[in-house]
Amino acid sequence: MTRRRAVAVLTAALLTTGPATGLGVTPAAAAPPDEPREGYTIVLPELAPLPVDGGETRVLTGVHRRAGYAIEVPPDWNGELVMWAHGFRGNGGALTVDPPAYGLRERFVAQGYAWAASSYDRNGYDVAAGVRSTRDLAQEFRRLVGRPDRTYLAGVSMGGHVTARSIEQYPRFYDGALPMCGVLGDVTLFDYFLDHQLVAEALSGVRAYPPDADYATDELPRIYAGLGLAPGDPAVTTPEAQQLRAATVLDSGGPRPGAEASYAYWKDFLFSLNVPADEETPVEGVALDPGVVATNVGTDYAPDAPVALDEVVQRVEAQEPRLRDSGQLSPVAVIDGEPRVPVLSLHDLGDLFVPFANEQVYAAEVAAAGREDLLVQRAIRATGHCEFSAVEAGTAWDDLVSWVEGGERPGGDDVLDPAAVADPAYGCRFSDPAAYAAAGPVTQTETRRLYAPCP
Repeated sequence: MTRRRAVAVLTAALLTTGPATGLGVTPAAAAPPDEPREGYTIVLPELAPLPVDGGETRVLTGVHRRAGYAIEVPPDWNGELVMWAHGFRGNGGALTVDPPAYGLRERFVAQGYAWAASSYDRNGYDVAAGVRSTRDLAQEFRRLVGRPDRTYLAGVSMGGHVTARSIEQYPRFYDGALPMCGVLGDVTLFDYFLDHQLVAEALSGVRAYPPDADYATDELPRIYAGLGLAPGDPAVTTPEAQQLRAATVLDSGGPRPGAEASYAYWKDFLFSLNVPADEETPVEGVALDPGVVATNVGTDYAPDAPVALDEVVQRVEAQEPRLRDSGQLSPVAVIDGEPRVPVLSLHDLGDLFVPFANEQVYAAEVAAAGREDLLVQRAIRATGHCEFSAVEAGTAWDDLVSWVEGGERPGGDDVLDPAAVADPAYGCRFSDPAAYAAAGPVTQTETRRLYAPCP
C-alpha cells in the first residue's frame, strides 16, 4: 500500500511559512562546503533582517551536513537559542527552510532570542532526519555564533514529533520544548488513517484494501455511494455515514466541542489519503510510505450499532512490525513519554489530520513514566491543522520560558478526563477570544466559527 497521493494535499494542509524576500542576508561563508543528497536541491530562504531596538538582526543562511539552514541573531542577543522544527514537506526533491511562524520569529528576536531552522537533509515523513539535522544545526550555531546558555526546541506537526523525540534522544541538550499540533502519538497516527479507511469500507460494503491503481476511479466512488456521501458535500445523513463519523470522533480524541462539524470539514481529505499514485522522488522506504507501520489488529471499534464493527472490519498486520516498537531513531520514531525538561503543547480540537488523540496518547505515556509535572497541554477551539493565532502561540512560548526560568508550572487543560473534554466550554481557557471575534465564515484556513462562542 502507498499513500503517495496524499503528498499534494498534505503539503497544502500542513502549516508552512514561505520565505520572505529582502536584502541584507549575510551568507555563512565560514561554514564547510557541503552538498545535498542525491536527488535533492537546497533552496535557501531570502530573509530580510528585522529591525530591533534601533538596530537590525544578523541573518545567516547556508548548508551544513546536507541540509539548508537559516539563523537569526538579534543585536542584543540574550545568549539563548530557539531551534525551529518544520512539518512534513511531501516527498519532493526541494529542501526548504521555514522561519518560525505565528509571529514567533518577531517575538523571539524582540525578546533577545536567536533562532535557527533546518531544512533537514531529506524530505518525506522522516523524524530521524529532523532530529539529527536540528541538533547538527544547533551545534553548528555554537561555531558560527556562540554557545547558548539555554536551547529551546519548538516545532509544528511532524516537527512536533521531531521535538518530542529530540528531547528524549538528547535529554541534556535542550532546556524546554514547545510542540504544536504535533504527532505525539507517533505510529498511532497511521493506525488512525488505516482505521478510517477500513471502517469506511466495512460500512459501505466495498472491500478495497490494499487499494489498487483503479482505486480513485472505481472503488472510492462506490465507497462514497455506499455511505451516502458525496465529495464536496458536508452532509452526513445516512446511518452508515453517521456511524463512520462517530467512530472517527472516538478514534480522534472522543466527544468534544466541534467534533462532528470537524468531520464534515475533513472527510474528503481523509478519503484522499488512500488513493495511490506514482511519482519521481528521492525519498525511500518508510519515509515514503509510513503506512507500513499501521495496524488494526486488536483494535476494539466503537460504536457497535447499527453495525457491529468488530465483526466486519478487515484486520491488517503492520508490514514492518519491528518499526512499531523499535527504540532506534527511525523515520517514524517512537516517543516514550519520558521528557526531562518542561514541555508545553498546543493542539486544535477539531484537527482530524493530526487528531487531538495524539495529545492523549502522549499524556498517558508521560503519566505512566511519572513525569506528568513536566507536561502542560492546551486545547484550542479550531479545526484546521496547526490553526493557531499569534496570541495563542506567543502566550504558550512566554509561559514555557517563565516555567523553564522561574520553575512555576503554568496552567493547562486536562486531556485525559473524557467528561472534561466533552464539556461544551472545553478549550475556551486558552483559545484567543479576539481570533474568534475576528473570524469570518468557515474557509479552508479559517474554522473558528465551527464552534459556539465561549461563555
